Amino acid sequence: MTATLVSPARIGKAAVGALGMLAVATGALESVVTPTLPLLQRELDMSPAEGALLSIMLLITGALITPVAGKLGDRYGGKRVLIRLMAVVCAGGLVSALAPNLPVLLLGQVLQGAMVGALPLSFILVREHLPAGESKVAIGVVSGLFVGGGMAGTLSAGPVAEGLSRHWMFALPTIAVFGATILVDRLMPPDPPSRSDGAGVDWPGLVLLSGTLVTLMLVLALAPDIGSQPLVLGALIAVLAAFMIGWTAVERRAASPMVDLRMLTQPAVWKSCVLTFVICVGTSVAVYLVPQLFAVPATEYGFGAGATEIGFFLLPGAVAASLAGPIGGIGARRFGSRAVVTAGIVVMAATLISLAVVHTEVWHLIIGKMLIALANGLCVTALVTSTATSVHRGDTGIATSLVLVTRVLGYAVGVQASGAILTAGTPAGSDVPAESSFVTGFVIAGALTALSLLVTRTMSKGAKECPALIR
Repeated sequence: MTATLVSPARIGKAAVGALGMLAVATGALESVVTPTLPLLQRELDMSPAEGALLSIMLLITGALITPVAGKLGDRYGGKRVLIRLMAVVCAGGLVSALAPNLPVLLLGQVLQGAMVGALPLSFILVREHLPAGESKVAIGVVSGLFVGGGMAGTLSAGPVAEGLSRHWMFALPTIAVFGATILVDRLMPPDPPSRSDGAGVDWPGLVLLSGTLVTLMLVLALAPDIGSQPLVLGALIAVLAAFMIGWTAVERRAASPMVDLRMLTQPAVWKSCVLTFVICVGTSVAVYLVPQLFAVPATEYGFGAGATEIGFFLLPGAVAASLAGPIGGIGARRFGSRAVVTAGIVVMAATLISLAVVHTEVWHLIIGKMLIALANGLCVTALVTSTATSVHRGDTGIATSLVLVTRVLGYAVGVQASGAILTAGTPAGSDVPAESSFVTGFVIAGALTALSLLVTRTMSKGAKECPALIR
């Protein structure tokens, strides 16, 4: 009790700077796979479906780690948990850097996924050691540096992979993460654990949700290859159903569930989850298909872009995504969440359909990717805002966590489905998917996104006057 009553030590600019350096390094490490995925597929002889699995593994792990990291931070102290998470991340970066094949690289990405829990822990530390006004500024700085690190990783991954090797594009940011972690450990004072509510981490729910997501990804990744083996596919689907039923049962009975499914009975929450899922499916199709289309040889129907060029082509989309959050928050406050979500869905659906029809020039894909990234940011920000302001104040964290899990699920399903479509559309003996498979992917995503307008019509407009927007 005494420890909880002692005011925590105040930190200076050096400690905040160390957290910022860590944010830059982790953002760079997180973003190196996307622009170099075609290169990795060639060097490791991966199918498009296997490449899709690689691109989402870090995200899935991060979604599972984040709520656990927050609870452990409250129990044992934010700094202590952060340093240990970064040790796992460094181990994952090392494994990825040394990986000789896809299974080892997947393991490295699973370990690297621990980095997603680092940003919330950084915010906890900043709030613990700084006054309210200064902490808001520091949180904004750390968040901005994480986005900046992601852009740096997108730009540098290609030149490093092509100039040195794919191993160094993981090794260099991992070294930066290691150095920044040492600085945080030395400059950041320890924070005392906060009072615990007595509820532990929902380990059964975490394990069952992990099994659900992994099995779902395997079903989507293997579907093109095992379509002729219905018993194998049926067995996987049965395992998936068992995991889902078990997870639902555990979460409904848990004293402190990882995801409180009872919140889904509220219309505002389930509508936000449905819309988030569909919007993230549409976004992830573009995230996966556009770099693949850039890499298709110019002798076929693509542009023959290397990893360096792909990184530059993707940068405008990353900038648009970083601006979408603030714009979406302002729009939700001024016009209401429903208006912002509707506008975002219209832009995204129209862009996806347009890419299916017109993708013969580089600028077609660059502009399309920018518009989709902007629309996604607008929609997700408005949906989180709508969810947070539609439930009781004490249920805000539970409701928004449901949206987070749904977001990850939508993204994972979209990427894996896109990979499966390309794999199924690749002629025997060829490494290049048929152009029609790209068209199919864009059309399906565009149509599914457009259908979500049926749900937005039933949304409440949202409180325009609400000043407390949550990104």
